[in-house]
Amino acid sequence: MRYILVFLLHVGFTVNLFAQTLKLSEIRVRDPFILAYAPTQTYYLYAQMGNRLGPSGNGKGVEVYTSQDLENWTGPTVVFEAPDDFWGRQMTWAPEVHEYKGRFYLFVTFTGFDTLKTKGKSTATQWKRGTQILRADRPEGPFELISEDSQTPPHWMSLDGSLWVEDGIPYMVFCHEWAQVENGTIDYVRLSNDLSKAMGKPKTILKATDVSWVASLNERGTGFPHHGYVTDGNFIYKTKEGKLVMIWSTFGPEGYALIQAVSDTGKLKGPWKQIQEPLFAKDGGHGMIFKTFQGQLMLTFHQPNRGKLERARLYKIRDKGDRITLVK
Repeated sequence: MRYILVFLLHVGFTVNLFAQTLKLSEIRVRDPFILAYAPTQTYYLYAQMGNRLGPSGNGKGVEVYTSQDLENWTGPTVVFEAPDDFWGRQMTWAPEVHEYKGRFYLFVTFTGFDTLKTKGKSTATQWKRGTQILRADRPEGPFELISEDSQTPPHWMSLDGSLWVEDGIPYMVFCHEWAQVENGTIDYVRLSNDLSKAMGKPKTILKATDVSWVASLNERGTGFPHHGYVTDGNFIYKTKEGKLVMIWSTFGPEGYALIQAVSDTGKLKGPWKQIQEPLFAKDGGHGMIFKTFQGQLMLTFHQPNRGKLERARLYKIRDKGDRITLVK
């Protein structure tokens, strides 16, 4: 058996000797991302290994669960395990997979052990953090690094990078983290055609305080610095009217919340307007949008926003043309 396993790994097969069938409610997952792959009628749910393994698995890598019905899931299968000398072995967050030019690209937020400069009142140590892109020939991997460092600026604390292709040009949309800049922002940067590097400087879409009811982490009683306004979990969807809706998350009076901004021009450069009414106001966020094989538009995000309790929630949504709404 040992020699068979070594051979399969050598030729690039993803091997899972511990697969099990689970209900979605049994899988702990933060920042859920579901790829609906039509050729095999399979849904792929990607998760950081730390969700399942706890602190011992925080920096190890990414795994996937598969399903044909969104109810019964098989897994986990490891799709990327960080090498011992990899810069981002402290923590792994928010994996998501996009098909682009016939191949599959895994966007992952990694945290290393190098420290970065911050501004403001915080004296806490802040670590090097950024989104890096990996590539595979299949949605189940294995995924391989295509760069030595993150595609987000190496001197920024960045997270939650996501792919958006506009007029044939690939971009990464990501968050510049509050821990470094206090008032978090969502930015975008052009990528090279093979997604291996950023081209030019990032441009800002919005900042956390564009939301009138945003609460700082200090105001939420978390013990973080007063000026800590969160942006995370950005994901872009094009509506039936050609407008761009970007869902993202921050903290408000009822906790972690999911909200949306709109670009009426249908372009990344905007201008973007913030819809003040949240999609989900109480203790849930970091969402993404996908369509089922039956054509139903779906929203998934994690809720509650508390350690070991997080689960992927699924909601039907409607495309209203100028925004999305939950189906009650």
